[in-house]
Amino acid sequence: MLNIYSMIKKHRRIILFVCDVLLWNLSYYLSFAINKDDFLLTGEMNAFLCGLPVENICFATVFLLFRLYDKLWRYADIEDFFYAGIASLSANLAFMVTMMTLGSFWAGFDLGSKIYVTFALMSTFFVVMFRIIYRLNKILERRNLAGKAKKRLMIIGAGEGALSVLSELSKAPGNEYIPVCIVDDDKEKLRRRISGVKVAGTTYEIPELCRENDIEVILFTISQISISDKKRILDTCAKTHLEVKIIPNIYNLMTSGVPITSSIRQVEVEDLLGREPVVFDTEKYGKYIIGQTVLVTGGGGSIGSELCRQIASLHPKHLIILDIYENNAYDIQQELLRKHGSDLSFEVQIASVRDRAKLEHIFKTKHIDVVFHAAAHKHVPLMETNPEEAVKNNVFGTLKLVETADKYHVKNFVQISTDKAVNPTSVMGATKRICEMIIQMMGRRSKTNFVAVRFGNVLGSNGSVIPLFKEQIRTGGPVTVTHPDIIRYFMTIPEAVSLVLTAGSLAKGGEIFILDMGEPVKIRVLAENLIRLSGFKPYEDIKIEYTGLRPGEKLYEELLLNEEGITKTDNKKIYIGKPIVFNNDMFFKHLIHLYYVAQHNNKEDVEKIIAEIVPTYHHSPNG
Repeated sequence: MLNIYSMIKKHRRIILFVCDVLLWNLSYYLSFAINKDDFLLTGEMNAFLCGLPVENICFATVFLLFRLYDKLWRYADIEDFFYAGIASLSANLAFMVTMMTLGSFWAGFDLGSKIYVTFALMSTFFVVMFRIIYRLNKILERRNLAGKAKKRLMIIGAGEGALSVLSELSKAPGNEYIPVCIVDDDKEKLRRRISGVKVAGTTYEIPELCRENDIEVILFTISQISISDKKRILDTCAKTHLEVKIIPNIYNLMTSGVPITSSIRQVEVEDLLGREPVVFDTEKYGKYIIGQTVLVTGGGGSIGSELCRQIASLHPKHLIILDIYENNAYDIQQELLRKHGSDLSFEVQIASVRDRAKLEHIFKTKHIDVVFHAAAHKHVPLMETNPEEAVKNNVFGTLKLVETADKYHVKNFVQISTDKAVNPTSVMGATKRICEMIIQMMGRRSKTNFVAVRFGNVLGSNGSVIPLFKEQIRTGGPVTVTHPDIIRYFMTIPEAVSLVLTAGSLAKGGEIFILDMGEPVKIRVLAENLIRLSGFKPYEDIKIEYTGLRPGEKLYEELLLNEEGITKTDNKKIYIGKPIVFNNDMFFKHLIHLYYVAQHNNKEDVEKIIAEIVPTYHHSPNG
C-alpha cells in the first residue's frame, strides 16, 4: 500500500495531466451529444474525430504554458481555481481559432458556434470542479485526522494573521490544533468564512463561544491594535480559564520567512501591562554612542546584556563587557558573535567593580568614553542577611568605578538605580540610594556627565517574580505571593534599557531620570491572570499561597522622594528628579566610616551608618 502511495506521489503531475485529458475529451464528446441530441454521434463522427486531436493539442499546450501542473492543488486557494478557469477558457479560445482557421480550408472542421460554447462551459466547469473536489477531499482528510487528537482552537482576529495561521495549519497535518471558529469586532466580517472557518462573533462573545464550541486553546493574531484593546481582550480571555497563546508581530514574521506557527507563544505579562511600550529613538538619542568606546559593567546580567545588544546596533567604536560571572559573560559574547561577527569590535573583561587596580588598568588602556554601570547585588532578602556585601559591592564598587571614570575623563556615566532606593526599607534599596548620592556628588564637581536612571521591576530579569510564577504553574503550584495587597510597577527589559540609553543622551550631570511607568500592578492579580492564561483556574487548579512580606520588602514601591520635584524632558515618558542638597564633606566622612565597618563585616554598625547616610531609610525586618 505504501509503495502504491509513493508511486502516486512521485508521478502526481502525470496522473493529473491524464485526468485533465479525460475531462477535456469527456467535455468535447458531451458538447456534441447534447447539441446533436444523439449520444451515438450518428452522422457527426467525422467532425468529432477531426476536432479531437486539435482539441487535445491546444489544451495540452495551453495548460503546460500556464504551468498548471507545477501547483500543489492540495493547498490551492480561490486564486488558483480562478487561474485554472482562465487556462481552460484560453485553451478553448485557441481550439476555436484553430478549428475556424482549418474550417476555411476544409468544411469538416466547421463545428458550429453552439458546440464551441458548450465545450467551453463544460470543460472549464469540469477542470475547476475537479481541482475543488480534490482540495476539499484533502481538507476533510486532515479534519478527520485532526478531530481525533488535536486541540480545538479559537482564533482572535479575522485578518492577515488568521489567514496565514490557517494556511500553515492546513499544510501541516502534524500540527496540534484544529481551528474551530474566529472572532473579530469588524461587523462586516461576522458570519463569513476564512479558509472554511466561520467568523462566529465578536471579542465580547469569547466566553460564550468558547463554551458553545468546546474550545481548548485561544490564539491571539491581531498585530495592529491599541494597548488598551489588547489588554481588554486578553482580560476577557482570562475569564475562560483556557490556555491563551499569541503571535507577536505578523508583519515581521511574514517578511522574515519564518513559519507563523513556529512563533506562537504563551501570553506574557508584558502583553497585560496596558500601556504603550517605551521605544528608544536611535536617530535622536543614540548619536553619543556612535564611534565611542563603551563599557558595560554587569554586562552578562539581564539589564547589562540587553544594554550590550542595543549598544551593538548603534555602531560603537568598541564595546567592553565587564562581569565577574564568566558564564553570563560568555553567553552574551557568543550571542553578539553570532549576530554581528566581525562587524562589531568588542571584548569581555572578567573583573569585579570592587577591584580598583583592574579598573585602573582597563580605563587607562581602553580610553573609555561612555560607562553604563549595571553591576550590583540586587536580591532584597539576600542582602538583608548580607548587608556588608551589599555595601562592599553596590556602594564602594560604584564609588571606585565613579572615581576611575572621573580620573580618566569619561564623557558620560549612567548608573542603573531602582525604585527601591526611594524611602528604602531594605539594605539593597538603601545602598542604591547611596549610589544615587555618589552620582549627584560627582555630578557637581566632575566634567563627566554622571546620571542615575531609576525604574521599577523588570519583567524576566534574574530574580524577577514572573519566572518564579511560571515555574510554579508548570509544576502544578502553589503559586506563592508575599501579600494579597502588594503592588509593583513593571517594565520590560528592552524598555528599561531604552530609558538608560535615552538618559545617557540627556545627561548634563547629577540628574536622576525617572520613567513614567503607568499604573502599578497588584502581584496577586498578576498571578491570577498568569494562571488563567495558562489554562487553569486560580485557587482551584492552581493554589495561591500568601507567605508574608520578606525582610526589607514593602507593600508598594515609589519612584520619587517627597522632597524631589520633577521636571519634564523632551521625551514624554521620562522625567528628571530634582537633586537633593546634602553636605558633600559629611557624606564622604560617613562613607569612610561605612567602608571601615563593612570591611570588618560588622552587620549592625553597617545598618546604623546606612541609616545616618540615608535619612529616609526605615528598616524593618518585616518590611
